[in-house]
Amino acid sequence: MHLQKIDKVKTITKEDFLKNYFKPQKPVVIERFVEDWPAFTKWDLDYMAEVAGDKTVPLYDNRPVSHKDGFNEPHAEMKMSEYVALLKKEPTKYRIFLWNILKEVPQLQKDFSYPDFGLKLMKGLPMLFFGGKDSYTFMHYDIDLANIFHFHFQGKKEVILFDQKQNDYLYKIPHSLITREDIDFHNPDYTKWPALKKAEGYITNLEHGNVLYMPEGYWHYMRYITPGFSMSLRAIARNPKNLAKAIYNIAVMRYYDQLMRKLKGQKWIDWKNEQAILRTNKML
Repeated sequence: MHLQKIDKVKTITKEDFLKNYFKPQKPVVIERFVEDWPAFTKWDLDYMAEVAGDKTVPLYDNRPVSHKDGFNEPHAEMKMSEYVALLKKEPTKYRIFLWNILKEVPQLQKDFSYPDFGLKLMKGLPMLFFGGKDSYTFMHYDIDLANIFHFHFQGKKEVILFDQKQNDYLYKIPHSLITREDIDFHNPDYTKWPALKKAEGYITNLEHGNVLYMPEGYWHYMRYITPGFSMSLRAIARNPKNLAKAIYNIAVMRYYDQLMRKLKGQKWIDWKNEQAILRTNKML
């Protein structure tokens, strides 16, 4: 893969962000943007266990998608205090994915503010993501193709990004938001996945307090180098093509996929995985 390092800036003005990153749809890491937030000094795993320890949280691991799984259905549940203890004790594949902190722990919203990047952020959808050492997300893009601001807290995280122009080389699963789940994007096997050699993307490591801007519809793979967590704020897609695709994904694609899982079972999943290879090889 041809991966260039994502630009890093100490801080940025709204005007510079819009001109240099939003309009050209280019990712950027802002290193010191949130140091005035209470969350910058307060938010760590121990604090989350303290304020949300009694909350039951949804957990996901790296098992392949099954026809029995619902859309974003968790693989397990655990009390937050137990989960934090697990993260600190040993590596685990369990991750928290799309946890709405406003709904579950309203007091946490006092620890951050909604920054003015020149985009209207959806204030009802701040989401938290947690992971243990070496846990990772499959390469995917978000169903609404939103502009995403990803605020990282505690530990280190590796991020690999691709824009939608790279779809032909990523072994994209049809009627889905993911690539082949058996691809290790951290250390890809180019003999098995030769198209990846043509993919052009971005890579960076995030540390405590960093903010990553991911443009509309960007594919992202995230691997926790150490235990940690992040919060995402999002703004609706502005590009008409991306907005139309988001509406299709939400209103049509996910329900069609659910229907086919019910009708065809695992054969549907297997067919999609096979098509990812066939279609990619055809493009090559």
